Amino acid sequence: MRTVLRPETLSATLSRLSEANQKFAAMYPGDRLDRQPVHTVYGGAQLFAADTASKLGRVAVRTLEEYAPDPGTFARALDLGGDAAFHAMVYDRVRAKLEHDPIEDFRIDFEDGYGFRPDPEEDGHAVTDAEEVARGMRERLLPGAIGIRVKPFNDELRGRSIRTLDLFVSTLLPLTGGALPANFCVTLPKITSAAQVAAFVEVLGAIERGNGVAEGTIPIELMIETTQSVIGADGQFALPKLVAAGAGRVRGAHFGTYDYTAGCNITARFQQHQHPACDFARSVMQVCLAGTGVMLSDGATTVMPVGPHRAPPGGSLTREQLDENRRAVHHGWKLHFDDVRSSLRHGYYQGWDLNPGQLPTRYAAVFSFFLESRAEAAMRLQAFVAKAAQATLVGTVFDDAATGQGLLNYFLRGLACGALTDDEALATGLTLDEIRSRSFVKVLNGRREADA
Repeated sequence: MRTVLRPETLSATLSRLSEANQKFAAMYPGDRLDRQPVHTVYGGAQLFAADTASKLGRVAVRTLEEYAPDPGTFARALDLGGDAAFHAMVYDRVRAKLEHDPIEDFRIDFEDGYGFRPDPEEDGHAVTDAEEVARGMRERLLPGAIGIRVKPFNDELRGRSIRTLDLFVSTLLPLTGGALPANFCVTLPKITSAAQVAAFVEVLGAIERGNGVAEGTIPIELMIETTQSVIGADGQFALPKLVAAGAGRVRGAHFGTYDYTAGCNITARFQQHQHPACDFARSVMQVCLAGTGVMLSDGATTVMPVGPHRAPPGGSLTREQLDENRRAVHHGWKLHFDDVRSSLRHGYYQGWDLNPGQLPTRYAAVFSFFLESRAEAAMRLQAFVAKAAQATLVGTVFDDAATGQGLLNYFLRGLACGALTDDEALATGLTLDEIRSRSFVKVLNGRREADA
């Protein structure tokens, strides 16, 4: 076979190509290997205690018992598809999750959920919350991930934000021997420029040095809730610049539905989770941050599943009041369920929750999303692996090479969030080790080596 190219002919070209490929690999290392929580629960700093997560879980269980004491009632409130057996499966797994691991990620909020308070009061809460986090670490009461949200870095609030951050971290670290809780991070809200992120990083570095811990120890999350954090004044996408300013600390980017829609001059009635303006911003976030290792989170549903009536001391509610409470809770549940399902369909596997009454529908949405198509996904993945990633037609669905990783990700996320059991994942024909390798290419290579 005749060729005309010699190694020396293309050496300069291939050298430039390798340099470009290495630069790309550094900028886009792929998804993080650590597990992404399905939600972040925001709670005011004035209310936090070491056992907050378990308390919220108990409230969520009581809410489920009161307003959906059986799978059928829950399914009707959510308009959940499937048959009675499917409804019971979802209900039982939701109930078990609420009882054993109700909060996956919690953010102690010194911003919107806290408000503006006198400086001595916020100082006190920063210190006592740090002490409670230290107690939670000692007594193993904290959720799998936790952090704080400080105030913005605008001129009006940056001083207060920095002081709260310093007080919290500088109180916590001496109490824990310099250790932070697992998956700790700090969230910066209402970002309008990369300069704010860069200043935030510099402040964190100074706090770390002052407390004798390695610089870069504390990761950060960026709140994407201003128009300027999506598209900058220069007309270019701002997100890559914000992440670059984070100097390797940026772990996540969280969309803020209501601040963003307000910034777009959308009136309160239409500041909704599924507004087209939000779809645009979320799409920009996905395109800009895909493959960077920055985890994405969607925003909150602000209609709470809470009844309007409370029984007076020693009294009880009328039948009409009980019915109104039930309708209000079911309405709030349905809105939240639909919003979470919309997020999942658009590739956002994490979102905000603001009330313990939202925990049942968070897990119902996540679990049903994975459970309802598990059999089809298992069959497709099994057939695809069996044919060594050749293009495959299963029923009426065509799978090509790009599908394999997507199918594997489906089972990874389903297992991680508790929606799928090990046995359900094993129906793919893969081992758990193969699934947890997180790489469809590794699965195929491993099987080829085993067959060789």
